[in-house]
Amino acid sequence: MSFFAILFALLIEQARPLARSNPIHEGLRAWALSVCRSFDTGQQHHGWLAWGLAVLVPPLAVLAVHWALLHWLGWPLALVWSVAVLYITLGFRQFSHHFTAIRDALEDGDAAEARSRLAQWKQVDASELPRSEIVRHVIEYSVIAAHRHVFGVLAWYAVLAALGLGPTGAVLYRLAEFVARYWGAQSRVVTAHPASESLQAASARAWMVIDWLPARLTALSFAVVGSFEEAIDGWRFHAQRFPNDNDGVLLAATAGAINVRLGGEALRSRAEAATPGFEAGAEIGDSDATPGREPEVGHLRSVVGLVWRSVVVWMLLLALLTLARLLG
Repeated sequence: MSFFAILFALLIEQARPLARSNPIHEGLRAWALSVCRSFDTGQQHHGWLAWGLAVLVPPLAVLAVHWALLHWLGWPLALVWSVAVLYITLGFRQFSHHFTAIRDALEDGDAAEARSRLAQWKQVDASELPRSEIVRHVIEYSVIAAHRHVFGVLAWYAVLAALGLGPTGAVLYRLAEFVARYWGAQSRVVTAHPASESLQAASARAWMVIDWLPARLTALSFAVVGSFEEAIDGWRFHAQRFPNDNDGVLLAATAGAINVRLGGEALRSRAEAATPGFEAGAEIGDSDATPGREPEVGHLRSVVGLVWRSVVVWMLLLALLTLARLLG
């Protein structure tokens, strides 16, 4: 059932993507803010309590609905429920319009428009970026977005669905990523109820643990469908220096898989987060950047091919597992 739920969700999402502003996402923001206001007192154990409520309660509700549908109405409606949940949590169209707009601007030779689109997408200062750095940033941010919106969701959904927990894993993964990002962003803006350092630390640590295996599965899939030896070498080299850096491992494997030199803002921010004592704002030198060719617009199409080939591999694997389960 997992294979068909993912397939239908991806097809529906491609045909009718979820709007950027929708009641579900607004509700998640309200939920995270409400939990923060009610349970975040600044103490470490309250930080973990708030994280547990924010991230674990919605998946439990999703699981209750799944089991109720499965028990009372049968697997067809349980499948529909899984498709609906995956449609909300999974999909390329939640970020791909940014990537497409920047790529089209670069292919048309309009670097100013590409800078504007990049700044609008990631809220970074792109006014002085040369063309190659625009491409580098787009590759890094797009790969991370593809992992968090597609491959990470697939990994957690497939594992927990195999245990009979339905679409719980997809909700758990997306909520863990969302609260870590949302509460972390509150520290950089003035709000009436900012998340405490304890809550931010708890959500960041929990997110690192939850994303550890999916990030490496995504990196492995990129290596399989790209240049395997170079991807594994880049992965190993980065993991030796920053062992807790999930996104950095993913970017290093991507760089090797398509032979592109990465090491822009996305990779620097990962190094800062993963390495105590790393000087914030320090420039990443040649020894910190990955080996490979300087980023070119053609690499953007290579990234698209890499991601879609990886999706095909994941779907084939799920199809074989589903077939084996049906025949067994």
